[in-house]
Amino acid sequence: MQFKDRTAAGQMLANQLSAYANRRDVLVLALPRGGVPVAYEVAVALNAPLDVFLVQKLGVPGCEDLAMGAIASGGFRVINSEVVAAHRIRCGIVERVAYRERWELQRRELVYRGNRRSLDVYDSTIILVDDGIATGATMRAAILALRQQEAKKIVIAVPVAPAKTYAQLRPEVDEIFCLLTPERLYALRAWYYKFPAIADQQVQQILELANQSQLAA
Repeated sequence: MQFKDRTAAGQMLANQLSAYANRRDVLVLALPRGGVPVAYEVAVALNAPLDVFLVQKLGVPGCEDLAMGAIASGGFRVINSEVVAAHRIRCGIVERVAYRERWELQRRELVYRGNRRSLDVYDSTIILVDDGIATGATMRAAILALRQQEAKKIVIAVPVAPAKTYAQLRPEVDEIFCLLTPERLYALRAWYYKFPAIADQQVQQILELANQSQLAA
């Protein structure tokens, strides 16, 4: 099975999340960039506010698509010890990558939101959305950060994730919705017919559109 695109995947996810519609305690948070168009469809269907939750992957040097961990806003960090051990990555290398990615995380916060403040997650039900999960490092960093900020309930909603990663994440959150759980993911783009890169400007536009929809509601 392939999703037509991120929009179609978001609409399919929204159908699974109807129990959360029209609730004042619900916030939809997207992991940018790819999770934003998916999350927009979820937020519109549920009549819920949309924001981004910024998590920056820590890629293995020379193989950046492979995550050895992730950092999230507020200084939260998760390290994938299996990847670090398998590639014999020294602590100093992890720290250098984390320092570099922290600057990128701060840049993206400014670009995406401008002067808008992030939504307050305290005592809220958070629906955390991405366009897919591979190792789970990025999602774990987000979960940890949200727990530290005292979110009341955390729900993961993604179109696709490997069965192993799904099983590992399931006990870490209150609920998880995943449309496809293949034994092997290979590449995330393989599960989409159209999988274009998402630019920062598109993220800005989607967030602004979602904000206007909430103001008009």
